[in-house]
Formats: sequence, structure tokens, C-alpha cells
Amino acid sequence: MNFARVEMEIMRVLIYGGGAVGLGLASFLMQSGAKASIIARDSTVSALREHGLRRMGIFGEHNAAPGAFDCGVALEQLNPATRYDYTLVCVKSFDTTPAGRAFAAAPGGAERFGNFVLCQNGWGNREAFETALPDATIYNARVITGFKRLEPWQVEITVHAQDVTVGGLRGEALDAVRPLCEALSASGLPSSVTPHIERDLWAKMLYNCSLNPLGALFGVPYGALAECEESRAVMDEAHEEIFVVMAAAGYATHWPDAAAYQRDFYAELVPATARHHSSTLQDIRAGKRTEIDALNGAVVCLGEQCGVNVPVNRTLHRLVKFLEARGRAD
Repeated sequence: MNFARVEMEIMRVLIYGGGAVGLGLASFLMQSGAKASIIARDSTVSALREHGLRRMGIFGEHNAAPGAFDCGVALEQLNPATRYDYTLVCVKSFDTTPAGRAFAAAPGGAERFGNFVLCQNGWGNREAFETALPDATIYNARVITGFKRLEPWQVEITVHAQDVTVGGLRGEALDAVRPLCEALSASGLPSSVTPHIERDLWAKMLYNCSLNPLGALFGVPYGALAECEESRAVMDEAHEEIFVVMAAAGYATHWPDAAAYQRDFYAELVPATARHHSSTLQDIRAGKRTEIDALNGAVVCLGEQCGVNVPVNRTLHRLVKFLEARGRAD
């Protein structure tokens, strides 16, 4: 056997951001046989070095022993000679621009990090990231899977609505990210490439911009919001505003109008994730900054640019910002 050839074919992936999503995706990729490195906060790195990484939940368990993967708090701690096939950017949306700057200044040059895949919530992450890396190859991922970090080294998969999808907003070649999706699928997380990532991202915006703020405001899981006539009415109005904004800005999703989307939303999407507590609620409870600016806040900004009034999304944004300001630990 040509061991040198086998070693060359091992996928190398950098996970930039050690929150629930980053650790969850890292565990699936390592389960598939990929070689992973993780950049995370100091407390997370210390825990990973002591305990390793454990994933549990609906897709089964996987344990990566301490030392089975590299981890550090900054790109400078990585071996500058190591070249990666993919870098999954899993920081919060408000850290997208600083992440781009970090890669632009990294030892060895940004090109050694391979294809970048942005895995955050919200709209506008591509534009924010490429301000620092205009020549990088950048893809977006749509993730509608419930990841919950139980400990700094332990993550649980609670719900899963649809495949993880990966594609390029500028027509980037899909074959370049197909091995990444195949690796995730092989380890149990259904994933696929798509030529319609814009539509997927706006589908997730419709989902998140209705469920996340209300879930955070009332402290309830997604399913409870669909059971109440009053909360359904608010979500319906938020959906309707987003469809108007999309049309005005020249974007599209998989449904022609809000009514068509809502049929699938209540019949399929919410039931599949009914027990999930939104990341916005988890952030509020932890006293952290939320991603509401990239969700309803992005709808408000796009509406202003297009001359479209979005009072429901504006109100939801403001109410979550109130909660955020009162509870922020930093």
C-alpha cells in the first residue's frame, strides 16, 4: 500500500469558531476520517485538550479523544506549513468581518486555508467576509439542524429539519465542495451541494426571522409558537414583509409567496424542530450578544435600501435588542 498517497488524500478541515455548530460539524467530519483543527476561545480549547470532543443526540454518539485533533485560540498557533482543503467559518455573524481580517493576516497566506464555507445565520455574511478576502473562494452553507453545547467540549444534536446545503452566491464551482458534503453525509449528517444557495439562505431567513425572536422573547421552543393563534399571526406578518423585501431587492426563495411558504412552514418545518430552543434564546440566557442584526435587522436594512416598510420585523429586532442590552455579560 502506498501510505504516502493515502495520507495525501485525507481531508484537512479547519473549524473557525468552537460554538455548538462548529463543534458539531467538526465531530461529523472527524467521524468521516477527516483531519480537523479547531480555533476557539481559550476556555473551549482548554476543555477540548482535557476531555476531547463528544457529540450525542439524534445522529448518535461520536467521541474524539484528546489529542486526536489540533486546537488553538488563534490562527498563529497553527502550523503555518499546513494546508487545508476547507475552512468552515462558524463564528457568530457579527464576527464575520473580524474573521476575514484574521485570515488575511494569517501566517502563510489566506490561500492555504482552501475553500471557505460560511456557516452562520443571517444574510450578508458573504459581503462582510470578502471585504478582507476579495480573492478568496467563498461558499455559503445553509444549516437547519439544532446544535446545543452542553459543555465546552460536548455538543448535542437535538433536531434536524433539512439537509445541510452548500453552494456559491457568485456561481462558484459546486464540484469543489462536493467532497465536503459527501464526508458530512457519510458520517450521518445529510448534506448536499446546491446551485440555489441564495434560495436556501432566504428560506432559512424566513424560518429564523419568525421563530428566533419570538422564541427568545417568550422563552419557548419553536413548537409552542405554532400552537398559538396570536404568535402565528405575528410570524405570518413577518413572512409577508420578507417576501416583499426579497421581491424589491431582486432575490427569490423556493416559494412564490408567503402563503405557499407558510403551508410548508407549519406542516413540515416547525414540526420537525418543535422541541428546539433558538440560538437567540440560548444567547440571551447566556448573557451573550445575539445574531438578531443579521436576521430581522438585515431585513430592516434591506427594506430601507429598497423603500419597503417592515414594521413587524423592525419591532421584533428592537425587542430582542432590548433583551440583549439588559442581559449582556460583556
